[in-house]
Amino acid sequence: MEERLERFIRTTFRSAGRRYAEAREAYREGRTATDGADGFDLPRDGEGRARIVCRRYAEKRAVEVDGEGRPSCFDPEHPDCRGCVEDVRDGVVETW
Repeated sequence: MEERLERFIRTTFRSAGRRYAEAREAYREGRTATDGADGFDLPRDGEGRARIVCRRYAEKRAVEVDGEGRPSCFDPEHPDCRGCVEDVRDGVVETW
């Protein structure tokens, strides 16, 4: 009986994990289908630069964002900058 319960729990969790991954992927695909021309839905200033809040220096910035979601101030060696890029790509970066 105990083995059947373990197998049931294991298959249930695996199934839930697969459904979660599918839903997350569908959400991301839906976001990129409706995002702006650069692939990221960010507020812009008058010159077309993205208005984001820098995680590293905690200041408002208007910056260019490349096609991979990297702001022009991006430093690949700094963990805050890497987190900022992840946030831009996920659509959860703080903006102003």
